[in-house]
Amino acid sequence: MKVKTILVSQPEPKVENSPYFDLQDSQKVKIDFRPFIHVEGLTAKQVRLQKVDFSSYSAIILTSRNAVDHFFRVAEEMRFKVPDSMKYFCQSEAVAFYLQKYVVYRKRKIYVGKRNFQDLAPLIKKYKEEKFLLPSSDKLKPIVPTMLDELGVKWKQAVFYNTVISDLSDLANVYYDILVFFSPSGIDSLFHNFPDFKQNDTRIAVFGNTTVKAVENKGLRVDISAPTTEMPSMTMALEKYLKNVNKK
Repeated sequence: MKVKTILVSQPEPKVENSPYFDLQDSQKVKIDFRPFIHVEGLTAKQVRLQKVDFSSYSAIILTSRNAVDHFFRVAEEMRFKVPDSMKYFCQSEAVAFYLQKYVVYRKRKIYVGKRNFQDLAPLIKKYKEEKFLLPSSDKLKPIVPTMLDELGVKWKQAVFYNTVISDLSDLANVYYDILVFFSPSGIDSLFHNFPDFKQNDTRIAVFGNTTVKAVENKGLRVDISAPTTEMPSMTMALEKYLKNVNKK
């Protein structure tokens, strides 16, 4: 069946040169964006209750842009001046680039993984003498604490923001040919909003192995998946699929 409409369960890109917009133009499909989940920051008081003393840590592990935003927000609320000597361990180049919103990049000690936490682990291991703070959401991937424990470093997780299911009730009678998901939380949101959801002819595209498992655990069918060696991004996976099903 041909694809005419796609719903991406993320906010609409703010950059004009997003590959999603190129995909929309080149494949003549309509792409809508709607976050299935959103984050709500904890207050400085709520973070303090977790016995977090910022001055005790010499390094910060940042796994997402949300972690960056909420770490600096809470630090400001606590009137804590982040020292220039602080080391930053960023899961990906995207996170490291985003860090420039808060620090002068060339004057800081920043260590960057390629894409996932496994890539970052060897860099953390080299600095066992540091005390690491991991600001995160309440939905931390299990692999992160497991790997940090295996590395034998001194670290503490603190929840700085919660992942919250968004209200999608206005989409009850709206149909899309493809639904695109990037996390198990997105699947949870789908069934929270639509407990009787039936896949039928809807194609489901997923990013990451944990999202694949979440889809399959709900008895749904995965039609498009990324990343792969051939298709490292979701837009590349979608393009390949669209070229195949929409060809005349």
